[in-house]
Amino acid sequence: MSEAPDPRLRVLMDLGGRVLAGRREPSSEWRLHARMLAARPDVEAALHLHPPYATSLACLRRPIPPFHYMVAVGGGTDIPVAPYATFGTEELVDHVAAALEDRYACLMANHGLVVLGLDPADALARAVEVEALARQYLQALSVGEPELLSDEEMEVVLERFRRYGRGAARAGKGAEGNDD
Repeated sequence: MSEAPDPRLRVLMDLGGRVLAGRREPSSEWRLHARMLAARPDVEAALHLHPPYATSLACLRRPIPPFHYMVAVGGGTDIPVAPYATFGTEELVDHVAAALEDRYACLMANHGLVVLGLDPADALARAVEVEALARQYLQALSVGEPELLSDEEMEVVLERFRRYGRGAARAGKGAEGNDD
């Protein structure tokens, strides 16, 4: 069992930006986390990461299209790229908020990845799935242009994800409970 992170390394803030506990400076992206949590009552966690494959696609400003049905883990028919803005700015927060409207994941142009979840474990599972998809997509692109699923098929997948519950990325399984 892993130990909890050192509490001295955490900063606890309210959604208005007031530091409630901790001795370190908050992340430059605290506004992004606060906005996502305030705007999306359906989620309780917002993660911002810089994983290598998703960040590579973000630097190419290339969304993850429906090359695989698990793209639906991001909440839509693709995983979009929010336009670039300088880190820590309200402009970046605005871009990400627009890209995450009705979505659980988006890439941030020339920056990284943002993932929302029902709780921290769900958000982390979605982030792991998006990073796996980014790797698979880049690998497929190295051979050629992958065949994409149609909007109609992705709507079927999204409906199955909704019908079989939320948290589709948990335990590496699709929402329909398959084993792949």
